[in-house]
Amino acid sequence: MASLEALPGLILAGGKSSRMGIDKAMLTLGERTIIAHVIRRLTPQVSEVSINAAHAMTGFESLPLVKDTVAGQLGPLAGILSGMRHHAKKTPGIGHFLTVPCDSPFLPLDLAGHLAEADPDAETIVVASSLDRSHPVFALWPVALADELETWLADDGNRRINAFLSRHRTVTIDFPPVPTKAGALDPFLNINTPDDLAHAALFSGALA
Repeated sequence: MASLEALPGLILAGGKSSRMGIDKAMLTLGERTIIAHVIRRLTPQVSEVSINAAHAMTGFESLPLVKDTVAGQLGPLAGILSGMRHHAKKTPGIGHFLTVPCDSPFLPLDLAGHLAEADPDAETIVVASSLDRSHPVFALWPVALADELETWLADDGNRRINAFLSRHRTVTIDFPPVPTKAGALDPFLNINTPDDLAHAALFSGALA
């Protein structure tokens, strides 16, 4: 079972932001940076917030930094593996931890609790979805899969997160769109490009 009281959270911020051209997590949306919105919404839901990145993020140095345990910026699975190793060492006996990306400022305020309701066993992954689309970077990940994931990533052809998910029992939990004055908002809207940032700004009132 994924105990909500002991459920830590990891923000995946190790990407290259190649489509944005600069570090998207530090761009401003409303009165805060994108990652500040993520941290503010995630913190009340988990026992601890840590950040998976190559270096400490300016203004958030007090949060634990979880660096990739494999070299080469291999994508979100590398960050997830690092989270598995980090949390297994820090909290022996822990079953799962929650991941969210650094570029989704509207993440649900009940994300952790709703995913934990799936009551997964020790090797089940619980993934969020919305609008008929799954979002595997918003998920409860079992630390028990660390050795298998590390072996998987040793093959250069294994980088796709959905390919790894297909090897395991996965439960999907759906989250509805959020009604706003600007229209229906996908709570998992992520910001990768300048156009995405402009679109997100239309919903900035939902960040209050």
